Amino acid sequence: MGGDHAPAEIVAGALTVARDTRLAICLVGDEPGIRAELAKLGAIPSCLSVVHSPAVIAMGEHPARALRAKPDASLPLAISMVKDGRARAAVSAGDSGAMMAAGLFILHRQEGIDRPAFGSLIPTKTGQSFLIDMGANADCKPDWLVQFARMGAVYMRVAHGLAEPRVGLVSNGEEEGKGSALTLAAYDLLKRSGLNFVGNVEGNAIANGIADVVVCDGFTGNVMLKTMEGTASVINSLLRENLRSSLRSRVGAMLAMPALRAMAGRLDYAEYGGVPVLGVNGVLIICHGRSKARAIAQALRLADRMACQDLAGAIGRELAAAQPAGVK
Repeated sequence: MGGDHAPAEIVAGALTVARDTRLAICLVGDEPGIRAELAKLGAIPSCLSVVHSPAVIAMGEHPARALRAKPDASLPLAISMVKDGRARAAVSAGDSGAMMAAGLFILHRQEGIDRPAFGSLIPTKTGQSFLIDMGANADCKPDWLVQFARMGAVYMRVAHGLAEPRVGLVSNGEEEGKGSALTLAAYDLLKRSGLNFVGNVEGNAIANGIADVVVCDGFTGNVMLKTMEGTASVINSLLRENLRSSLRSRVGAMLAMPALRAMAGRLDYAEYGGVPVLGVNGVLIICHGRSKARAIAQALRLADRMACQDLAGAIGRELAAAQPAGVK
């Protein structure tokens, strides 16, 4: 029931995956509304089911107060299904703060994690990097950044098959002595962490793909992500405007269309589906609030992969292995 296009686009994305893969998917929310959307889309596979929830946590509601007032809302109900073993993962395009709060209250933090974090894939020249944290924790401690780095490295191993992900720390200079008090302290901890730490990464170097995991506090990460989204949107608008400016430009655009579409796909959040909440005892995937059917389908496929590969268990094992070295 979350997101700008719920429930229609959520239902359509779930139905696509159910038909293609026979993955068991449960739609949690207003059953009459969901059934009405399903009725528009033809035959419904038996692997798609509906669980009724009488309430919805709206965007902008205070997460903790909303969860206390609406324990039967669709979001906490879906996450409770993960806790109870009735589902292996939960996916939502609803309020990210409510998703994080519900994950903490219902699934609880993993042992060795002080603060769970959001991660997001960002396109680079060489492929993609994983930015963590990108909004869950505005103020951080140095050892939290090490925890984010460990979780991000596990995610890139599990989700993308990287044996030794390169970890970089966002700073205002690549030299070891550059940065804020937070990054200077985190740098020292990361050097001793046993991770494949490649040092500081400046903002203009992230897009070059010199690190597979890019670590920062949530305030910095969220500003970076929104700036990237805004810049991509401006470039797209300017490109469209200029390609339509003359007959010559329109002909050139037709010839360049395959390359332009490939570039747009690299920059499209729908290609990645959603981002994981790392550090809770379960698999939670948060989708963009503007997600349509394609993005929801990709997020469901991602959730299935992360559950099958035991993402939370892999993070727990990484943290347990780090404990003898004295690093959280």
